[in-house]
Amino acid sequence: MKTNVAVFFGGRSVEHEISVISALQAINAFNKEKYNIIPIYISKKGRWYTGPGLLEIRNYRNMDKLVAESEEVYMRPEYGDYNLYKVNAGGGLFGKKNPVVAELHVAVPVLHGTHGEDGIFEGVLETIGIPFAGCDTLSSANGMDKITMKMILGAEGIPVVDYVWFTDWQWQNSHEAILDKVEKKLGYPVIVKPANLGSSVGISKAADRTELAAAIDNAAKFAERIIVEHMVEQLKEINCSVLGDADEHKSSVCEEPIKSGDFLSYEDKYMGGTKTTAGMQASEKRIPADLPAEVSEKIRHIAGETFRVLSCHGVSRIDVMIDEKDGSIYVNEINTIPGSLSFYLWEASGISFEKLMDRLVQLALKRKRLQERKTFTYDSNIFALGGGTKGAKGVKN
Repeated sequence: MKTNVAVFFGGRSVEHEISVISALQAINAFNKEKYNIIPIYISKKGRWYTGPGLLEIRNYRNMDKLVAESEEVYMRPEYGDYNLYKVNAGGGLFGKKNPVVAELHVAVPVLHGTHGEDGIFEGVLETIGIPFAGCDTLSSANGMDKITMKMILGAEGIPVVDYVWFTDWQWQNSHEAILDKVEKKLGYPVIVKPANLGSSVGISKAADRTELAAAIDNAAKFAERIIVEHMVEQLKEINCSVLGDADEHKSSVCEEPIKSGDFLSYEDKYMGGTKTTAGMQASEKRIPADLPAEVSEKIRHIAGETFRVLSCHGVSRIDVMIDEKDGSIYVNEINTIPGSLSFYLWEASGISFEKLMDRLVQLALKRKRLQERKTFTYDSNIFALGGGTKGAKGVKN
């Protein structure tokens, strides 16, 4: 019997289109003799759709037409109910009488950015209890938020650059104090980022106080939490993917993405400087990166430690920075659902895209088996024991 795999993509994110590209690549990589693939597209309004039309990239040129020709679906927020239901206006909200479109066995989220890669969607899947590939709610949230991530890594001795963080509310109410703090701790130049976005969205460089204020204003358009980091001027950026779980994982070969400016832009990452739709693998890069063997091994080790410390699962990509002035290596960020699922790094490491997708499904099922061995509840009912209710004043009967 084939395994029914639901691939979720799209979502309420500025990285919506990149998610579509990554997901269609992943869907095409699955072994169709082993798996039935159910595409589930989440629109920018948060509605779920399925149907064969979602498998053709050209159909996304007219999204209104595409969703009109697709089937709107949902899952009930009930533990153990892995059915995908057809939305039926006469069936009531979450009604079990609504037709079942498919019984799902495993979910594979290919959602980039907010409301998908940040733990929110993973929480939905955990509530339902369905096996799913990738990081859980906690590790997704910690990996997505650049501030929290750097706090955790720094506490574990994994190198990160100096930074200052604050909220958009603090910025609106304490402009000068924040500018003073950044100048005192970091100096110039600096990089300003929204704390919880990826794909280089909302990122700016600042070389003086005026540019810093403008860069923070720009970042505040995208997120409530903002981080300002020391900018490594003699920078070489290196990426490395990690596959497995926190206890058993392996690191891929390293790549050096080629940037067109001071840092990798959205266009550098996904369009190779052009307006193509080939995904992350289309960007210019050197694979393997031109590094001494000992430096490459050190980066692969740091990537694995980052994956382990954040309790990651599935496949992630860790982006590091080398300061060519002194050879220092810093973790820049982790992508818990990387663009194109970093398949090109695994192909260069001897694992085909098909085997990568098979591995992700097997990791999802393994985690579910291990979770089922844990104790989540006790059979006893404290309400039937007759004691321990002295503090429940005002509760009748």
